Amino acid sequence: MNYWLFKSEPDAFSIDDLKAMKGKKDHWDGIRNYQARNLMRDDMKKGDLGFFYHSSCKVPGIVGIVEIVREAYPDYTALDPESKYYDPKSSADEPRWVMVDVKFSQKFDEVLSLTALRQVDALSDMVLLRKGSRLSIQPVSEAQWQTILELAT
Repeated sequence: MNYWLFKSEPDAFSIDDLKAMKGKKDHWDGIRNYQARNLMRDDMKKGDLGFFYHSSCKVPGIVGIVEIVREAYPDYTALDPESKYYDPKSSADEPRWVMVDVKFSQKFDEVLSLTALRQVDALSDMVLLRKGSRLSIQPVSEAQWQTILELAT
């Protein structure tokens, strides 16, 4: 099993929005970074777990857990000229971007803030905490996953 971190701005799509969706699941679309796309396309598998991270907000941090319920498939928003994620260089025959489906699993009682995560030595090499790290999809090691779960309980 692999572990991940999914970043989203809560005013655009929050963990509560996911929890409110039919079946508590939705597609994770709009990824327009090749490195993040490659992680989704090549490494994410059904059954993998991910932390849901609220970014660009008053208290950025990890707010819960999602499960990958469908592996990568073409991101149809790239083909829709009305979508903010439209990419004229993508086509149905040669899709440039992918998305996965995620399902709500758990919301934490408290936000595990970015500030608090930076204080944990065991997380010092986490992608999220690296200077200049801006990827919206990031791998999380099993040790980091376990450390964060311990912090959340």
